[in-house]
Amino acid sequence: MIDVQGSRLRLREFRPSDAAGLFAVYGDEAATRHLSFEPRTFDQCEAIISSAAGDAAMVSRSVYMVAVADSADELVGAARLGVDERPHSGQVGFALRPDMWGRGLGVELVQLLLALGFDTLELNRLWGARSPDNLASKRVMERVGMIEEGRIRRHLRTRGAWRDSIVHSILDDEWRAA
Repeated sequence: MIDVQGSRLRLREFRPSDAAGLFAVYGDEAATRHLSFEPRTFDQCEAIISSAAGDAAMVSRSVYMVAVADSADELVGAARLGVDERPHSGQVGFALRPDMWGRGLGVELVQLLLALGFDTLELNRLWGARSPDNLASKRVMERVGMIEEGRIRRHLRTRGAWRDSIVHSILDDEWRAA
């Protein structure tokens, strides 16, 4: 079971009661504007939580879809760490409810994801891809020590158009040095 505690946020496993909280993130147009998908319905959020519970029960887990909770244990975001086929590396993704933006919580959230990947899972490399227009995500990844590696052209199709992605990464020794 995943439980990574920070000063203001916590990564924990999803609960069925988190559906409304996840919908406040994944159902919000502003929160999903730069993500790889369009806003989700409430039913889709329930399905995501159900799938996350299935992943959490796996003996050889490769997907860590987890809730981001505040100090009152209210869901304020979602995070994902997927272990790549080569099990030394993983990809991170994250989203916060828009009313939580501008408080430095994105930095804490990504630091918790990196701690999960490096300290708990003992990975050697973590990376994330962002929309070229998502400058807030760029700042967050840079503040936690992730290095911009480059652009994947026409990386994914979303909202009826192709979109490039900018890749950032960090290595375990860079994480530990910071």
